[in-house]
Amino acid sequence: MPSFRTGAVVRLLEERRGLQRVEVDFGDGPERAYVLTEVTGPVAVGDRVVVNTTAVELGLGTGGWHVVHWNLAREEWREPGPGHVLKARYTSLQADVGSTEERDPSLAAAADVGGMPVVAAGLHSQVPAVAVAFKDAAPAARLVYVMTDGAGLPLALSDLVAALTGRGLLDATVTCGQAFGGDFEAVSLFSALAVARHAAGADAVVVAMGPGVAGTGTRLGFSAIEVGPVLDAAAALGGRPVACLRASFADPRPRHRGLSHHSATALGLACRSRVTVPLPLVGGPEEETLRAGVAAAGLDARHDIVTVKPPDVLGLFERHGLAVTSMGRPAAADPVLFACAAVAGTLAAELVFPLHPGAA
Repeated sequence: MPSFRTGAVVRLLEERRGLQRVEVDFGDGPERAYVLTEVTGPVAVGDRVVVNTTAVELGLGTGGWHVVHWNLAREEWREPGPGHVLKARYTSLQADVGSTEERDPSLAAAADVGGMPVVAAGLHSQVPAVAVAFKDAAPAARLVYVMTDGAGLPLALSDLVAALTGRGLLDATVTCGQAFGGDFEAVSLFSALAVARHAAGADAVVVAMGPGVAGTGTRLGFSAIEVGPVLDAAAALGGRPVACLRASFADPRPRHRGLSHHSATALGLACRSRVTVPLPLVGGPEEETLRAGVAAAGLDARHDIVTVKPPDVLGLFERHGLAVTSMGRPAAADPVLFACAAVAGTLAAELVFPLHPGAA
Protein backbone atom coordinates (compact mmCIF):
# COMPACT_ATOMS: atom_id res chain seq x y z
CA MET A 1 0.00 0.00 0.00
CA PRO A 2 1.21 3.59 -0.55
CA SER A 3 3.14 5.73 1.89
CA PHE A 4 2.89 9.54 2.00
CA ARG A 5 4.90 12.23 3.77
CA THR A 6 4.77 16.01 3.78
CA GLY A 7 7.82 18.22 3.28
CA ALA A 8 9.11 21.43 1.76
CA VAL A 9 10.68 21.87 -1.69
CA VAL A 10 14.21 23.16 -1.07
CA ARG A 11 15.80 22.92 -4.52
CA LEU A 12 14.86 22.61 -8.19
CA LEU A 13 17.26 20.16 -9.84
CA GLU A 14 15.93 19.90 -13.39
CA GLU A 15 12.94 20.88 -15.48
CA ARG A 16 11.62 19.88 -18.88
CA ARG A 17 8.25 19.40 -20.51
CA GLY A 18 6.00 17.48 -18.13
CA LEU A 19 8.65 16.95 -15.44
CA GLN A 20 10.44 18.66 -12.59
CA ARG A 21 13.07 17.01 -10.42
CA VAL A 22 13.39 18.57 -6.99
CA GLU A 23 14.74 18.06 -3.49
CA VAL A 24 12.23 17.88 -0.65
CA ASP A 25 13.11 18.21 3.05
CA PHE A 26 10.94 16.14 5.37
CA GLY A 27 12.78 17.47 8.42
CA ASP A 28 15.87 15.27 8.29
CA GLY A 29 17.65 16.53 5.17
CA PRO A 30 16.82 16.81 1.46
CA GLU A 31 15.60 13.82 -0.56
CA ARG A 32 14.98 13.53 -4.30
CA ALA A 33 11.49 13.65 -5.81
CA TYR A 34 9.95 14.25 -9.20
CA VAL A 35 6.86 16.21 -10.18
CA LEU A 36 4.61 15.29 -13.10
CA THR A 37 3.67 18.87 -13.91
CA GLU A 38 0.95 17.98 -16.42
CA VAL A 39 -0.82 15.96 -13.72
CA THR A 40 -0.37 17.94 -10.49
CA GLY A 41 1.04 21.25 -11.73
CA PRO A 42 4.53 22.69 -11.08
CA VAL A 43 6.12 23.41 -7.72
CA ALA A 44 8.48 26.14 -6.53
CA VAL A 45 11.13 26.33 -3.83
CA GLY A 46 9.38 26.85 -0.50
CA ASP A 47 6.17 25.03 -1.43
CA ARG A 48 4.99 22.37 1.01
CA VAL A 49 4.09 19.19 -0.83
CA VAL A 50 2.56 15.79 -0.15
CA VAL A 51 4.93 13.11 -1.47
CA ASN A 52 4.44 9.43 -2.25
CA THR A 53 7.52 7.75 -0.73
CA THR A 54 6.62 4.12 -1.50
CA ALA A 55 9.25 3.39 -4.18
CA VAL A 56 12.19 4.59 -2.13
CA GLU A 57 10.97 2.70 0.94
CA LEU A 58 10.84 -0.47 -1.16
CA GLY A 59 14.37 0.13 -2.45
CA LEU A 60 13.36 0.09 -6.12
CA GLY A 61 15.91 0.98 -8.80
CA THR A 62 14.39 2.92 -11.70
CA GLY A 63 11.51 4.03 -9.47
CA GLY A 64 13.74 5.05 -6.61
CA TRP A 65 12.58 8.66 -6.49
CA HIS A 66 9.77 10.02 -4.39
CA VAL A 67 6.76 11.33 -6.34
CA VAL A 68 5.07 14.62 -5.52
CA HIS A 69 1.37 13.88 -5.09
CA TRP A 70 0.00 17.36 -4.36
CA ASN A 71 1.23 20.91 -3.81
CA LEU A 72 -0.21 22.31 -0.57
CA ALA A 73 0.67 25.85 -1.70
CA ARG A 74 -2.46 25.85 -3.90
CA GLU A 75 -6.05 25.04 -3.14
CA GLU A 76 -6.94 24.03 -6.69
CA TRP A 77 -5.35 23.43 -10.07
CA ARG A 78 -6.79 22.61 -13.46
CA GLU A 79 -5.38 22.05 -16.92
CA PRO A 80 -8.08 21.65 -19.60
CA GLY A 81 -7.58 18.57 -21.73
CA PRO A 82 -8.05 18.11 -25.48
CA GLY A 83 -10.84 15.52 -25.41
CA HIS A 84 -12.75 13.14 -23.18
CA VAL A 85 -10.42 10.15 -22.86
CA LEU A 86 -9.03 9.74 -19.34
CA LYS A 87 -5.85 7.99 -18.30
CA ALA A 88 -5.01 6.86 -14.76
CA ARG A 89 -8.74 6.19 -14.81
CA TYR A 90 -10.68 5.90 -11.56
CA THR A 91 -7.78 7.17 -9.46
CA SER A 92 -7.54 10.59 -7.83
CA LEU A 93 -5.05 11.58 -10.54
CA GLN A 94 -7.20 10.66 -13.56
CA ALA A 95 -6.53 13.18 -16.30
CA ASP A 96 -8.13 14.08 -19.61
CA VAL A 97 -5.32 13.53 -22.11
CA GLY A 98 -7.63 13.04 -25.07
CA SER A 99 -6.71 10.66 -27.84
CA THR A 100 -5.52 10.98 -31.41
CA GLU A 101 -8.29 8.63 -32.53
CA GLU A 102 -11.03 11.06 -31.49
CA ARG A 103 -9.45 13.98 -33.36
CA ASP A 104 -7.96 12.52 -36.55
CA PRO A 105 -10.59 11.45 -39.11
CA SER A 106 -8.03 9.44 -41.08
CA LEU A 107 -8.03 6.90 -38.24
CA ALA A 108 -11.77 6.21 -38.30
CA ALA A 109 -11.46 3.09 -40.45
CA ALA A 110 -7.71 2.46 -40.17
CA ALA A 111 -6.99 -1.24 -39.70
CA ASP A 112 -3.70 -1.74 -41.55
CA VAL A 113 -0.16 -0.39 -41.22
CA GLY A 114 0.94 -1.28 -44.74
CA GLY A 115 3.86 -3.60 -44.09
CA MET A 116 5.49 -1.26 -41.56
CA PRO A 117 8.28 -2.92 -39.54
CA VAL A 118 7.41 -3.09 -35.82
CA VAL A 119 10.21 -3.90 -33.39
CA ALA A 120 9.04 -5.19 -29.99
CA ALA A 121 11.52 -4.89 -27.12
CA GLY A 122 11.10 -6.04 -23.54
CA LEU A 123 13.31 -3.41 -21.91
CA HIS A 124 13.07 0.36 -22.09
CA SER A 125 16.88 0.52 -22.11
CA GLN A 126 16.98 -1.34 -25.44
CA VAL A 127 15.08 1.43 -27.26
CA PRO A 128 18.20 3.61 -27.81
CA ALA A 129 20.08 0.68 -29.36
CA VAL A 130 17.21 0.05 -31.77
CA ALA A 131 17.07 3.77 -32.58
CA VAL A 132 20.78 4.41 -33.22
CA ALA A 133 21.11 1.30 -35.38
CA PHE A 134 17.97 2.12 -37.36
CA LYS A 135 19.04 5.72 -38.00
CA ASP A 136 22.58 4.62 -38.86
CA ALA A 137 21.18 2.37 -41.59
CA ALA A 138 18.29 4.62 -42.71
CA PRO A 139 18.92 8.21 -41.55
CA ALA A 140 16.07 9.72 -43.59
CA ALA A 141 13.43 7.21 -42.43
CA ARG A 142 11.01 8.12 -39.65
CA LEU A 143 11.18 6.03 -36.49
CA VAL A 144 8.36 6.35 -33.95
CA TYR A 145 8.40 5.04 -30.39
CA VAL A 146 5.21 3.53 -29.00
CA MET A 147 5.35 3.34 -25.21
CA THR A 148 3.06 0.79 -23.58
CA ASP A 149 1.72 0.82 -20.04
CA GLY A 150 3.71 -2.25 -18.97
CA ALA A 151 5.96 -0.25 -16.62
CA GLY A 152 6.29 3.47 -15.86
CA LEU A 153 3.28 5.36 -17.18
CA PRO A 154 4.53 8.97 -17.69
CA LEU A 155 6.71 9.33 -20.78
CA ALA A 156 8.10 12.56 -19.31
CA LEU A 157 10.02 10.48 -16.80
CA SER A 158 12.25 8.89 -19.47
CA ASP A 159 15.63 10.58 -19.78
CA LEU A 160 16.41 8.21 -22.66
CA VAL A 161 13.42 9.33 -24.72
CA ALA A 162 14.21 12.98 -24.01
CA ALA A 163 17.76 12.40 -25.26
CA LEU A 164 16.70 10.39 -28.32
CA THR A 165 14.09 12.90 -29.46
CA GLY A 166 16.45 15.80 -28.81
CA ARG A 167 19.06 14.19 -31.06
CA GLY A 168 16.63 13.33 -33.85
CA LEU A 169 16.90 9.58 -33.26
CA LEU A 170 13.18 9.29 -32.55
CA ASP A 171 10.86 11.28 -34.79
CA ALA A 172 7.70 11.05 -32.65
CA THR A 173 6.28 9.27 -29.62
CA VAL A 174 2.92 7.59 -28.99
CA THR A 175 1.69 6.59 -25.53
CA CYS A 176 -0.98 3.91 -25.35
CA GLY A 177 -3.20 2.28 -22.79
CA GLN A 178 -2.68 4.02 -19.44
CA ALA A 179 0.72 5.43 -20.45
CA PHE A 180 0.59 9.16 -21.19
CA GLY A 181 2.62 12.16 -22.29
CA GLY A 182 3.58 11.23 -25.86
CA ASP A 183 3.33 13.48 -28.89
CA PHE A 184 0.27 11.37 -29.70
CA GLU A 185 -2.08 9.60 -27.26
CA ALA A 186 -3.77 6.30 -28.14
CA VAL A 187 -6.37 4.21 -26.37
CA SER A 188 -5.00 0.78 -27.31
CA LEU A 189 -1.86 -0.83 -28.67
CA PHE A 190 -3.61 -1.58 -31.95
CA SER A 191 -4.67 2.02 -32.42
CA ALA A 192 -1.22 3.20 -31.32
CA LEU A 193 0.35 1.34 -34.24
CA ALA A 194 -2.21 2.90 -36.59
CA VAL A 195 -1.56 6.35 -35.06
CA ALA A 196 2.18 5.89 -35.53
CA ARG A 197 1.73 4.94 -39.17
CA HIS A 198 -1.05 7.26 -40.32
CA ALA A 199 -0.83 10.25 -37.98
CA ALA A 200 2.87 10.33 -37.08
CA GLY A 201 4.08 9.20 -40.51
CA ALA A 202 6.21 6.33 -39.24
CA ASP A 203 8.32 4.25 -41.59
CA ALA A 204 9.05 1.93 -38.67
CA VAL A 205 8.06 1.64 -35.01
CA VAL A 206 9.80 0.46 -31.88
CA VAL A 207 7.41 -0.66 -29.14
CA ALA A 208 8.53 -1.01 -25.53
CA MET A 209 7.31 -0.21 -22.05
CA GLY A 210 8.55 2.80 -20.12
CA PRO A 211 11.19 2.69 -17.38
CA GLY A 212 10.81 0.07 -14.68
CA VAL A 213 10.17 -3.46 -15.98
CA ALA A 214 8.45 -5.64 -13.36
CA GLY A 215 9.30 -9.27 -12.69
CA THR A 216 8.61 -11.89 -10.04
CA GLY A 217 11.05 -14.65 -10.91
CA THR A 218 8.17 -16.82 -12.16
CA ARG A 219 7.56 -18.02 -15.69
CA LEU A 220 4.57 -15.76 -16.39
CA GLY A 221 4.77 -12.97 -13.82
CA PHE A 222 6.73 -10.31 -15.71
CA SER A 223 5.60 -7.27 -17.64
CA ALA A 224 7.80 -7.96 -20.68
CA ILE A 225 5.56 -10.88 -21.60
CA GLU A 226 3.72 -8.14 -23.51
CA VAL A 227 6.31 -8.58 -26.30
CA GLY A 228 4.25 -11.53 -27.54
CA PRO A 229 0.94 -9.66 -27.88
CA VAL A 230 2.76 -6.65 -29.37
CA LEU A 231 4.14 -8.83 -32.14
CA ASP A 232 0.72 -10.41 -32.68
CA ALA A 233 -0.86 -6.96 -32.99
CA ALA A 234 1.74 -5.94 -35.57
CA ALA A 235 1.04 -9.08 -37.59
CA ALA A 236 -2.74 -8.64 -37.35
CA LEU A 237 -2.46 -5.11 -38.73
CA GLY A 238 -0.36 -6.15 -41.72
CA GLY A 239 2.95 -5.03 -40.24
CA ARG A 240 6.32 -6.78 -40.23
CA PRO A 241 6.86 -7.93 -36.62
CA VAL A 242 10.49 -8.03 -35.49
CA ALA A 243 11.35 -9.46 -32.07
CA CYS A 244 14.16 -7.90 -30.06
CA LEU A 245 15.79 -10.59 -27.95
CA ARG A 246 16.85 -10.05 -24.37
CA ALA A 247 20.16 -11.76 -23.66
CA SER A 248 22.94 -11.02 -21.21
CA PHE A 249 26.29 -12.34 -20.09
CA ALA A 250 26.61 -9.77 -17.30
CA ASP A 251 23.38 -10.41 -15.40
CA PRO A 252 24.15 -12.57 -12.34
CA ARG A 253 20.64 -14.09 -12.29
CA PRO A 254 20.64 -17.50 -14.02
CA ARG A 255 17.19 -16.93 -15.58
CA HIS A 256 18.56 -13.95 -17.52
CA ARG A 257 22.01 -15.29 -18.50
CA GLY A 258 22.31 -16.16 -22.16
CA LEU A 259 18.82 -15.96 -23.63
CA SER A 260 16.57 -14.48 -20.94
CA HIS A 261 13.55 -16.49 -19.88
CA HIS A 262 11.58 -13.32 -20.68
CA SER A 263 12.34 -13.74 -24.39
CA ALA A 264 11.94 -17.51 -24.25
CA THR A 265 8.46 -17.21 -22.74
CA ALA A 266 7.25 -14.17 -24.67
CA LEU A 267 8.25 -15.72 -28.01
CA GLY A 268 7.71 -19.38 -27.16
CA LEU A 269 4.36 -19.08 -25.39
CA ALA A 270 2.77 -15.62 -25.55
CA CYS A 271 3.38 -14.84 -29.22
CA ARG A 272 1.01 -16.77 -31.49
CA SER A 273 2.20 -15.37 -34.84
CA ARG A 274 5.28 -16.37 -36.79
CA VAL A 275 7.67 -13.42 -36.57
CA THR A 276 11.21 -12.49 -37.53
CA VAL A 277 13.82 -12.84 -34.78
CA PRO A 278 17.22 -11.30 -35.57
CA LEU A 279 20.14 -13.00 -33.83
CA PRO A 280 23.33 -10.95 -33.50
CA LEU A 281 26.54 -12.44 -34.85
CA VAL A 282 28.62 -11.71 -31.73
CA GLY A 283 30.91 -14.70 -32.22
CA GLY A 284 32.62 -17.02 -29.76
CA PRO A 285 31.04 -18.85 -26.84
CA GLU A 286 28.48 -16.09 -26.28
CA GLU A 287 26.97 -16.63 -29.73
CA GLU A 288 27.04 -20.40 -29.21
CA THR A 289 25.20 -20.01 -25.90
CA LEU A 290 22.66 -17.66 -27.45
CA ARG A 291 21.99 -20.02 -30.36
CA ALA A 292 21.63 -22.92 -27.94
CA GLY A 293 19.13 -20.94 -25.86
CA VAL A 294 17.05 -20.11 -28.93
CA ALA A 295 16.99 -23.79 -29.93
CA ALA A 296 16.22 -25.00 -26.39
CA ALA A 297 13.24 -22.66 -26.22
CA GLY A 298 12.00 -23.96 -29.59
CA LEU A 299 12.09 -20.49 -31.11
CA ASP A 300 13.83 -21.70 -34.27
CA ALA A 301 10.85 -23.96 -35.01
CA ARG A 302 8.18 -21.33 -34.29
CA HIS A 303 9.79 -18.25 -35.82
CA ASP A 304 12.11 -17.10 -38.59
CA ILE A 305 15.57 -16.71 -37.06
CA VAL A 306 17.86 -14.51 -39.14
CA THR A 307 21.48 -13.77 -38.32
CA VAL A 308 22.53 -10.13 -38.53
CA LYS A 309 25.94 -8.55 -38.06
CA PRO A 310 25.49 -5.93 -35.35
CA PRO A 311 26.73 -2.39 -35.89
CA ASP A 312 29.16 -0.87 -33.39
CA VAL A 313 26.36 0.05 -31.03
CA LEU A 314 28.68 1.28 -28.28
CA GLY A 315 30.39 3.53 -30.82
CA LEU A 316 27.00 4.81 -31.98
CA PHE A 317 26.05 5.61 -28.38
CA GLU A 318 29.30 7.55 -28.00
CA ARG A 319 28.82 9.37 -31.32
CA HIS A 320 25.41 10.59 -30.22
CA GLY A 321 26.46 11.40 -26.67
CA LEU A 322 24.19 8.80 -25.09
CA ALA A 323 24.96 7.37 -21.66
CA VAL A 324 22.87 4.18 -21.64
CA THR A 325 22.55 1.80 -18.71
CA SER A 326 20.44 -1.27 -18.02
CA MET A 327 19.83 -2.82 -14.61
CA GLY A 328 22.39 -0.39 -13.23
CA ARG A 329 25.12 -1.53 -15.64
CA PRO A 330 26.63 0.67 -18.36
CA ALA A 331 26.16 -0.55 -21.92
CA ALA A 332 29.85 -1.47 -22.21
CA ALA A 333 29.41 -3.99 -19.38
CA ASP A 334 26.59 -5.84 -21.16
CA PRO A 335 27.26 -5.48 -24.91
CA VAL A 336 25.25 -8.51 -26.06
CA LEU A 337 22.04 -7.07 -24.57
CA PHE A 338 22.44 -4.00 -26.76
CA ALA A 339 23.68 -5.96 -29.78
CA CYS A 340 20.36 -7.85 -29.71
CA ALA A 341 18.50 -4.56 -29.86
CA ALA A 342 20.79 -3.04 -32.46
CA VAL A 343 20.28 -5.87 -34.95
CA ALA A 344 16.52 -5.45 -34.57
CA GLY A 345 16.95 -1.80 -35.55
CA THR A 346 19.22 -2.70 -38.46
CA LEU A 347 16.77 -5.30 -39.74
CA ALA A 348 13.84 -2.88 -39.43
CA ALA A 349 15.77 -0.38 -41.56
CA GLU A 350 16.42 -3.05 -44.18
CA LEU A 351 12.70 -3.86 -44.25
CA VAL A 352 11.89 -0.18 -44.83
CA PHE A 353 13.94 -0.02 -48.02
CA PRO A 354 11.52 -2.00 -50.23
CA LEU A 355 8.67 0.20 -48.98
CA HIS A 356 10.52 3.50 -49.39
CA PRO A 357 13.62 3.10 -51.59
CA GLY A 358 14.73 6.66 -50.86
CA ALA A 359 14.75 6.19 -47.10
CA ALA A 360 18.41 5.19 -47.02
